Amino acid sequence: MSVPGFPEAGSSDARPDPPRASRPDPPSDRPSDRHSDPRGLLPRWALRATAWNLALIVAVVVAAGLVWVCVQLRAAVVPLLLALLAASLLEPAGRRLTGRIRSRSLAAGVACALLAGVVGGTVWLVARAVVDAAPGIGRALGRISRRVGAGSEEDLLQSAANGLRSLGSEANSALIAGVVHGVSTAVQILAGSVLSVVLIYFLIRDGGRFEAFASRSLPEGTADVAVRMARRAWDALSGFMRGTTFIALIDTVLILIGLLVLGVPGAPGLAALVFVGAYIPFIGAFLSGAVAVLVALGDGGVGKALWVLGVVVAVQVVEGNVLQPVIQSRTVSLHPAVVMLAVTGGTAVAGILGALLAVPLTAAASGVLAELREMAGRSGESSEADVEP
Repeated sequence: MSVPGFPEAGSSDARPDPPRASRPDPPSDRPSDRHSDPRGLLPRWALRATAWNLALIVAVVVAAGLVWVCVQLRAAVVPLLLALLAASLLEPAGRRLTGRIRSRSLAAGVACALLAGVVGGTVWLVARAVVDAAPGIGRALGRISRRVGAGSEEDLLQSAANGLRSLGSEANSALIAGVVHGVSTAVQILAGSVLSVVLIYFLIRDGGRFEAFASRSLPEGTADVAVRMARRAWDALSGFMRGTTFIALIDTVLILIGLLVLGVPGAPGLAALVFVGAYIPFIGAFLSGAVAVLVALGDGGVGKALWVLGVVVAVQVVEGNVLQPVIQSRTVSLHPAVVMLAVTGGTAVAGILGALLAVPLTAAASGVLAELREMAGRSGESSEADVEP
């Protein structure tokens, strides 16, 4: 049955509805992807510079926090740092002893005993040289002051009397405070020395196990990165210590020969002081050289002191222009400006001890930065290889 006005089903008049015209989407208030992504607004070099600046700020903040924590925990941190320096220097000797003795514990004990003997002998030589030369230094300074003209005899007596009166009024409290402070300092030094020796023993004996412990404790990717960075820092630290020790030995031998030729008393002790001062760049050479010049002044007057000063300056010139470029460039190369800044900062934070620790820690940090640069270069090469068809 057909309905008027409608085609029958199956007839030729039954046609499908024409397709609707597609309408464009209404304009959206949302900005385009280029404008929604801030990276599209900046060139690549600006993004890279921003990333490096942020990383530098974070590194400075973290470093400042670590320095603050280390200062607060210096009773434990200082022995640990000294133990790391000594262990990095004694590690080759420990390996050789282990190969001959076949016992890690015994080899570490022998290495610690050798270190204690060297340190104790050096301290004894330096103390003996300074104590023996003290009266002569005092007499020489007195002669110089009389030649310059320090005033009339009455003025000298009056100033001495005033000094004695003021000293007597402060003697009681100063004596008690000085004794208490001296005992406390001696106890701290003794405890720190014992802790350092114990840590050196364990670092030499179990040094290879720390890497395995880090690999087990940290996640897989993080462990590999941490182990590589620690290895580079350790290599830089040990290289710096070996190079500095070799340079210190050469300086000691040269200055000892000069002092013996000039007939300066206590030459072995003064040479030992030069050896210790070589581990503190700039400051150590100045202090040890000043002591040698004063001893020569007390023994033979201004002429001998000038000769000793010439020997010290000549040795320092040889060190700076020959030994440092040849030896330290093979281990770790630090710019002199970096060394000066490190020594200044370490001295401001922790005095002479900070000056002693600043440069080795800077060398270790340079090793870590070198590993980070290599990692960044490897990641950049891998990303470029992935982009290539």
